[in-house]
This record gives sequence, structure tokens and C-alpha cells, in this order.
Amino acid sequence: MSLEWTFAQSFGDRANDAQIAEADILSAVQFDSTGNYIAVGDRGGRVVLFKRPEGSGASAGWGGDFQFYAEFQSHEPEFDYLKSLEIEEKINKIRWCRRQNAAHFLLTTNDKTIKLWKVYEKDVHEVTESAAQLLEEEGGESLRMPEVRTVDNTVSAVTKRVYSNAHAYHINSISVNSDDETYISADDLRVNLWNFEHNDQSFNIVDIKPANMEELTEVITCAEFHPEHCNIFMYSSSRGAIRLGDLRQSSLCDNHTKVFEQEEDPAMRSFFSEIISSISDARFSHDGRYLISRDYMTVKLWDINMEREPVKTMNIHEYLRPKLCDLYENDSIFDKFECAISPDARYMSTGSYQHMFHVVDMETSEDSFIDVSRTTSQQHVPSRSAFGRSSRPSNSIDPDSLDYAKKVLHIAWHPREHTIALCDASDLVLYHGVPN
Repeated sequence: MSLEWTFAQSFGDRANDAQIAEADILSAVQFDSTGNYIAVGDRGGRVVLFKRPEGSGASAGWGGDFQFYAEFQSHEPEFDYLKSLEIEEKINKIRWCRRQNAAHFLLTTNDKTIKLWKVYEKDVHEVTESAAQLLEEEGGESLRMPEVRTVDNTVSAVTKRVYSNAHAYHINSISVNSDDETYISADDLRVNLWNFEHNDQSFNIVDIKPANMEELTEVITCAEFHPEHCNIFMYSSSRGAIRLGDLRQSSLCDNHTKVFEQEEDPAMRSFFSEIISSISDARFSHDGRYLISRDYMTVKLWDINMEREPVKTMNIHEYLRPKLCDLYENDSIFDKFECAISPDARYMSTGSYQHMFHVVDMETSEDSFIDVSRTTSQQHVPSRSAFGRSSRPSNSIDPDSLDYAKKVLHIAWHPREHTIALCDASDLVLYHGVPN
């Protein structure tokens, strides 16, 4: 069953790139476990939530349109006076916690500080008549209690915990454990384990910092817990390796249980080899059987039981190989593209340049290169027929015609359906896959 990808919905001004403020550029996106809520963060430290109401026009596998739900300021700019370092308010990652009651809990992080937020609905009440008014009306002969009625319903966000001072380097990832009691956070050299209830201490479970920093050969780029087993986690490195750690074997997992790494073809080695092999993102499949990883040039699918080679390797940016020198000079070669995997582990998606993204069918190796449709709608465009599929084979792309400032870095896949949410500058765009 192949899928045809159609535009579903978008939020944002769809303004010209020159008019977009730096603080409005989106920097993180994540579905919750039900798929009925989306959280996005931006470089201004804000988090915006969208909700899919019940009965919101579901059709052909599309669960219905999302609506604005809430917005709050998660992080503010700070200054570290000890290190003379300015800490940006930019949201690096957002992760939803499994819902336990009527409220929602989610983790947000910037470069240094992680926060646990509680988002909940509350009724606004007002007193219809005061006790004095009621006494006046009754002539003081009887007493009636004043009436209270609900006049509005609002969504509030409050900080429940702040987890800080545990990372010397910039935090690049956070991941909630399947036990719903702990989570991990990772920076360039360390992975820390936290308990939600204790914000004053964390346990270091991976430390790759050498005694002499001149001997440093790699950094950690991503870390994530296994979706089902609370003792297993993985972390990726700038040298193209994914390491699996097991907390049952040791509390300090510097010695990994498994390593997934593909040896480079010596004939392809060049000055840029180490840079383009750095893994920018890695994810478990929903059942935990597979891993996907994204480096600058490729996406790899790994079977967790087979370390020697990936099950599938898809060339994403092969047409950019002749341009690597130019991309190095303008720093585009260091762009960190995220990846996402479908609930059935058949499809994966990742971003590219010129407002485009890929959807790869792992069974047929079909690679759809889709242009994010531009529109001037202020809120969303419910009609999908006007924005049909716009895809083409990647080998037809002229690298000289691309605008490398227009890129889709952040992407997420709905946990139960073939719906993709992606960040295109300051806009949140949703695409839906329809079976052919």
C-alpha cells in the first residue's frame, strides 16, 4: 500500500521569509501519545499547543483539523555570570508525559534548563448577586445564598519543577522513560538520568569526557529511551555510531551493550567524511524493534538485533555531494535535520532545503520529495484539494537552485495515523498520507 501525501492544515502567517522575526521561528514539534495534541516551541521561548476536538471532520484516515489550545512562555533569556555566557530562551526539545489525569504534563528545555509544565483547564466563576443585594430584595426578612455560575473556561500553564545546573554543555535531547517516573537529558558529553519528583539531583549514566580535552574525538548528538523497556536507552554520536545502554548491567553505561555503526567505504573518504557522518537525530520505532538515524547525507534503518549493517540505507542528499565545499563555507553542512518514523515502521520522514521534506517507503525504497505548499491563510486551510501532492524524484533537484536558508529541520509523526507535522520557518504544517 503506497501513500499519496496531501496538504492537510497549517498554522502561521505564511509570511515572506524576510518578514519573519527570529523569535518566531519554530524550533521543536511533538505529538502527545494519543495524537490529539501537538506542542511546538520557538526561538522566543514560547510553547504553543494545538488540540484536535472530537468530531472535527475526520475523513479517509485523517482524524480531523487541529485548533489552537494554549500558549505560554516557557523560557526567558538568562545570563550566566560565572561563565559570562548568555543563555538563549530558544526551545530545543519538547516531550509529552503520559497523561495520568485531566491535566497535561510536558517537559521543555533550552540549552541549560529543563522545566516540567502542567497544563490544565479551569472554570472561571462569578457571583451573580451579593448577599447584601439579596437581603435588600427580601427586605431583610429572609436570607438567600448568593449564586455562583461558570462564565468561562480557560487553559492555564504552571511550572511544577525546574531541573537546572546539571549540564555544563548545551542540552540537545530529552526523553521520557516508559515507567513514567524518570527521564534522561543529554548534552555533548554526558547523559543524565532524572526522577520527576527530584529536581535537585540527577544521576550521570554516560560520560564520554576524556581526562584531556585535546583527546576528544566525538560528542553525543541525541539520546532516547526505549519505548517499552525502561532499562534500555540509546545515544548517538558525531562519529556516526548509535550505542545501546542497559541500566540492568551497570548504572554507568560508558561501556555500551550494542553499537550500530557502518564502516565507511575508503573510496568515498574525503575531508568532509566526519562531518557528514555525524548523526543529527535517531529514533526508536514505536514497538522498539527498529532504529532510524539521520546524518547529513542519508537515513538508515537498523534492526535492533543486527549490529553489523543497517537494514536499509536511503540517500537523501546525494545530489549535494558536489556542493559540500560550498555548504561547508556557509555552515549549511552542520544543519541538524530530525527524522520521524510511522507507527507501522514502514515509512520515515525527514526534512531538506527549499521548504521541502522527504517521505521514504522502506519496503519499496520510493522516496517522495514534497514541497511544503505556501499559502497566505492566517489560521489554517481546511481544503486539501487546492494543495495536492507536489513531489518529484530527488535526482531531479538542481543544487544550485536551492535556497539553503529555507529548510525543514523539525518533524514529527502522528502515533496512530499517517499524519506528519513539520516546522517550516514560523509555520506549523501538517500533511496526511492517503492510500492509493
